[in-house]
Amino acid sequence: MTRPTTPGTGPLRGRLPLRLRRPATVWERQRPTWRDARPALIDSALKRALARPSGNWYVLGDTRAVRPGAPFGRTVAGVEVVAWRDPDGRLVAGPGACPHLGAPLRDSRVRCGTLICHWHGLALDGGPFAGWEPFPAYDDGVLAWVRLDEVGGEEPLERPVLPARPRPAASVAAVHTGAGVCEPEDVVANRLDPWHGSWFHPYSFVDLTVVDAPGPGTGEGSGTPAGTAGDGDAFTVEVSFKVAGRVVVPVTAVFTAPEPRTVVMHITGGEGEGSVVETHATPLGPDHLDRPRTAVVEAVVAVSGRPGFAAARAAAPALRPLMRAAAARLWRDDLAYAERRWNLRSTGRFPG
Repeated sequence: MTRPTTPGTGPLRGRLPLRLRRPATVWERQRPTWRDARPALIDSALKRALARPSGNWYVLGDTRAVRPGAPFGRTVAGVEVVAWRDPDGRLVAGPGACPHLGAPLRDSRVRCGTLICHWHGLALDGGPFAGWEPFPAYDDGVLAWVRLDEVGGEEPLERPVLPARPRPAASVAAVHTGAGVCEPEDVVANRLDPWHGSWFHPYSFVDLTVVDAPGPGTGEGSGTPAGTAGDGDAFTVEVSFKVAGRVVVPVTAVFTAPEPRTVVMHITGGEGEGSVVETHATPLGPDHLDRPRTAVVEAVVAVSGRPGFAAARAAAPALRPLMRAAAARLWRDDLAYAERRWNLRSTGRFPG
């Protein structure tokens, strides 16, 4: 595919991380992308993503949110789940209702790795007891996962389908969690539409060009694992992240969907090469109006080969709130996008 040239894009390797753009194009005069963002193309990519196996694994949230000495609770696909750390720090998860009289275990106490119900003192060490059966749980170092076989209905996998990430010792990770009235597919569809970036998020992205996109039927039989950065079923984007005024950071990013509730952006060129942004959509269950709710759990794992990044790793506790705030700003808009899509679908008004 011929790569179009737009201000701020082009070959990236060897550039300084910051670039001063030419005078910016007025928002309404940038090149329209609606012809490229074909509904059939996005829908085809979404259907292929939804057909991939998940092994019945769902993201619970930030692994840091499951702290030693305290329970963590979340409803996943209508199933009440509680998680905590055992005496060795391992992740434990299971039903969130006490098997005795149904107390909410998320409000209970953890003492020496044992969950103790605050209603009558029933103690759970993570093993089966009194009708309480644990769920398989997995901690990947950034996110906490739970496997719900009765909900997923797929062939179980021993571990979640995980993308390649930078080494923990060489990176800084931050996780943002939000929730909206929609289904996971609406979140995934949003992320499989990179063309909306500089139109819908002009405060963060400029000079966005999709230089390669899959067509209907691609991504099958390519010899490359589905949902990886080398897969033929990927969207490749050249874009500049705004820093301040005309100062930008140009990068190349590749979007893939390794499983039905995850879209991953790999930075493959420019500053931060090797960094990943993982967007995970976890169904929560219906709200009081019986509308579906979905949690968006976005993990940003940043890395850089520049010498100064060692100082950034040392300042990770101060950086994480800034990284979460940037993700929260984008998802304020993108959840509105996903909610609108669900509303149109659920009322039969979605185009096409």
